[in-house]
Amino acid sequence: MKDSSVKERILKALRDSHTEKPGQPVSGGELAKRLGVSRAAVWKQVEDLRRSGYPIGASPRIGYWLEPDEDLIIPEAVAAAAERVDAATDGRRRVDWRIKYHLSLASTNDLAMQMAREGSPEGTVVIAEEQTRGRGRLGRSWYSPKGTGIWMSIILRPTCAPAATTAVTLVAAVAAARAIEIETGLKPGIKWPNDLLLSGRKACGILTEISAELDRVNYLILGLGVNVNHRVDDFAPEISGLATSLRIEVGRRVSRSALAGRILSEFGPRYHDFLERGFDSTRREWMERSATLRRAVVVTGPASRLEGLAIDLDPDGALVIKTSDGDRHRVTGGEVTLRT
Repeated sequence: MKDSSVKERILKALRDSHTEKPGQPVSGGELAKRLGVSRAAVWKQVEDLRRSGYPIGASPRIGYWLEPDEDLIIPEAVAAAAERVDAATDGRRRVDWRIKYHLSLASTNDLAMQMAREGSPEGTVVIAEEQTRGRGRLGRSWYSPKGTGIWMSIILRPTCAPAATTAVTLVAAVAAARAIEIETGLKPGIKWPNDLLLSGRKACGILTEISAELDRVNYLILGLGVNVNHRVDDFAPEISGLATSLRIEVGRRVSRSALAGRILSEFGPRYHDFLERGFDSTRREWMERSATLRRAVVVTGPASRLEGLAIDLDPDGALVIKTSDGDRHRVTGGEVTLRT
């Protein structure tokens, strides 16, 4: 058995015990029996986990436990939270979520893409405690330290034209904003096309990647990175003025498991509405939460620059810009900067 598999099974056993009663220990002998390894192997893997920063308490006569006041993503809790579906849907729009949890990944999107190519079904969710090479839009890196945020990617197989899938990012942004509002009371603004802002700084980014043919989508990977429990000092100096976290804004630690599940539960019905009725079903809610509309913006592309007032979001999810000469431009891509 690989060390990584042993570590993940140890954490699962400790999470199960922690869920039943916070801080409840599991003996080394019991863990060894469950995993089919020696007690010495259990001790070695637990020590590796502790050195990596996982909040595991240990006592020779008691066993091992998760510290009661620490926050660790618990896949079972994510799945349970994701089960919440608005009663109005009567369960018809439920997504069969399959949570795949990892201690550390280079990129959740990369693994999700590999799994999608290998046939993993829609609703598979890859979630990690940390990413070592997390990615954002336009090839940028995404700071994804251990134990602070939600780093997850969802495999989708939408039955729509490839061109229509650009709106999935906007649907996900609405779902994430609503989930954050429910769990924290904060109300993020949505910056077109893929960022959630709090106090004018980025708290969440969304990255969608697609594999498609001319007339059909093979799969779409929806990646979300949410800064949840970062403290001010956790951000690198070069991004500290640009990024924030829910903890910084609300003044308390937020359960990552509950929030991850809430994002999925908010996204599922909206995603099915999008497949059945198009983006217009979510467009009004996006506009109500927009931090872009009615703002002066600059849109830059590889060989273009457009400056004007963001006045609308069209039914396909494109941003409509009105320039100083009165012309209207439909923007489907590029980097948007909000002018102060």
